[in-house]
Amino acid sequence: MTKKGLNILLVGATGSVGRHVITVAREARHHIRALSRNPSELRNMPSDVEVVKGDLTRPETLTECVDGIDAIIFTHGSNGDKAANEAVDYGGVRNILSVFGSRLVQVALMTSIGVTERNGSYNRRTQAHDWKRRSERLLRASGHPYTIVRPGWFDYNKPDEHRLVLLQGDRRHSGTPQDGVISRRQIAEVLVHALTTATATRKTFELVAEHGEWQGNWEALFSQLAIDPPLALDGVSDLNNMPLADEPRNVKDDLWSVEKQRKEHC
Repeated sequence: MTKKGLNILLVGATGSVGRHVITVAREARHHIRALSRNPSELRNMPSDVEVVKGDLTRPETLTECVDGIDAIIFTHGSNGDKAANEAVDYGGVRNILSVFGSRLVQVALMTSIGVTERNGSYNRRTQAHDWKRRSERLLRASGHPYTIVRPGWFDYNKPDEHRLVLLQGDRRHSGTPQDGVISRRQIAEVLVHALTTATATRKTFELVAEHGEWQGNWEALFSQLAIDPPLALDGVSDLNNMPLADEPRNVKDDLWSVEKQRKEHC
């Protein structure tokens, strides 16, 4: 925990993980600014949570939302069709990053275990994995210091599964809880503490819980991980199965835009 709390923009505050993020961040004495297209959905928030209106799919509504922000936590998701996955899961990250311009902030992005698996029926039907992975790539290319968390299946934990296990390379592709389980509260804790733990920066990992007690040391937990290669689009040890040359034109253009911004940071 830092001596002075961060001003965190939470993208996905109305979701089940986002609500846990609010609790964990307040416990750590951070200030949360919760973004919502419908602020009335957050009317029961604690009084110290700032609720702001903005639409992830409309960047012109987001400019004032980022004033004074030190860090971002993304827990949003569309649970929709291909168009919704592109517009929200991917477009939301693109639009939020774009309004920061050349100003760097710490970012924690939640995607999903199995995000590099492209051939399963779920991804072929929805392209959910592909668009989440493209959002990861945008963040890596942007120059913002980041942590990318790919959680397993939510709240399938047994009562004795508290030990956090961080994996890399994304090789669990069954599409079932056999890939790993994790509680929503644990995901929130990892996202929040990654923002203030130096050993979490520029790391991508799958997050699951297994039998045993919580290890109790964030610095040590994150330090076991390999850093993503400099200027790489994918996480360390990820499958090389999404060639940039085959990507949609708009995706290539977005990557070019954030890379241009990154060079301006240097």
